[in-house]
Amino acid sequence: MLQIKNKIDTAAILLVCSREQIAQLPYLDGEEKKTLHQKLEAGMKLVTFTKQHKRYIIFPFEKSADKNEDLETLRIQGFSIHQLCKENKEPSLAVELTGNISAKRMAALLTGITLSNYEFLKYKAKSKSYQLTVYVSESLLDKAAIAQINLLTESVRITKDLVNEPVSYLTAAQYSKEIQKLGKTAGFQVTVWDQKKIEQEKMGGLLAVNRGSSAPATFNILEYKPAKALNKKPLVFVGKGVVYDTGGLSLKPTKNSMDWMKSDMAGSAAVVGALYAIAQAKLPYHIVGLIPAVENRPGYEATCPGDVITMYDGTTVEVLDTDAEGRLILADALHYAKRLKPELVLDLATLTGSALRAIGKEAAVIMGTADKETKKQIQKAGAKTGERTVEFPFWKEYGAYMKSDIADLKNLGPAEAGSITAGKFLEHFTDYPWMHFDIAGPAFVPSPYNYRGKWATAYGVRLLFTFVQNLCNNGSEKREKKSRHNAG
Repeated sequence: MLQIKNKIDTAAILLVCSREQIAQLPYLDGEEKKTLHQKLEAGMKLVTFTKQHKRYIIFPFEKSADKNEDLETLRIQGFSIHQLCKENKEPSLAVELTGNISAKRMAALLTGITLSNYEFLKYKAKSKSYQLTVYVSESLLDKAAIAQINLLTESVRITKDLVNEPVSYLTAAQYSKEIQKLGKTAGFQVTVWDQKKIEQEKMGGLLAVNRGSSAPATFNILEYKPAKALNKKPLVFVGKGVVYDTGGLSLKPTKNSMDWMKSDMAGSAAVVGALYAIAQAKLPYHIVGLIPAVENRPGYEATCPGDVITMYDGTTVEVLDTDAEGRLILADALHYAKRLKPELVLDLATLTGSALRAIGKEAAVIMGTADKETKKQIQKAGAKTGERTVEFPFWKEYGAYMKSDIADLKNLGPAEAGSITAGKFLEHFTDYPWMHFDIAGPAFVPSPYNYRGKWATAYGVRLLFTFVQNLCNNGSEKREKKSRHNAG
């Protein structure tokens, strides 16, 4: 948590400066400055010293040619600072600026610190949470910037909590209840379709995936519609909401696969977190979130490999692998999106191991039919937030891999180009500008990963928020230009 406090008196102080400015620090004598320089020359990125019962952390920051790289470096350094304070059990940290660092860079550093505060201790009775309070003055960062950092930190926490919850608590029905609570707090509407409604609507993909589970599926429609929205057609976010994925009858092995599958709803949780942040920030953009929520279990009535199912839009699909289930529920949601006549649809899903194997945890794979400018803006938002994206080719030839001999489509292609063929399957159910995010790599990590933490990372929350914020800023600029033109 960031707090504004102009007169700061804490036991721990962070000094952000250049290497050259260390010589100007009033806290140190000549020998101490010499020692600090030696430590920096030896490769230390953070240097500490204690003076008059205060712990000083010196962070010498040097700008690089790549602005976005600088921002990510600063977020990671924020994590290092947080770890140092945690090791020393510091309850608070004051930030002082002695060097020349921009507001955006300062915001990145503070974001790294605040995001590092996250812990999931709900089920650990004897563990105490460590929360570092960070004090900054308005001379370093204005109230709006501080408020946004705190909001995004809270939205990331919400998303991580949802992903980290086990299915023993977070069933599809309970997930819907959590979304409704968050909607009331943030100011977006939530409509929940229960199992009966889903059956009436004939959402064949959702029903097929959930057949093996004794718990009912839900379909969740989240809507944030401000009075003066800049867009006439809604922007739609679709998130894969498999609250637990055993693989169905195509059962996963347990080690390093099934035991992580409470995370298979990370795409939908990112949608929830992003909408929470957007609504709380009151961004003037009409957004709809669609979340199909199911469990994929190997029950008596579970869909079998070789079965043919009929999707929401009437397409028949040969199910060759019940572990390729995410695309089935997303397809129904993407078809539903047609009735909204959207300007753009973005779907997020932990969809394929192919994406993870291709580029690891460092980025999401994206592909789709949106125009070049939209893709540019997505990648720009990803680079700025450190939630990077890599666009894969989406040539029509890949679509042929998903043709079935006995149905319109099959749900699994060859091992080659697995993430792309999954995207091609989804494309069949769209008739609007659309982008698919395969977040299997960055959404959930089994070991600590800097400020992102361990397990759920909340990938996508900050990217989507920044993307919409940029749309709002661009829309406002266009309106101002038009107004000036008309006035002239």
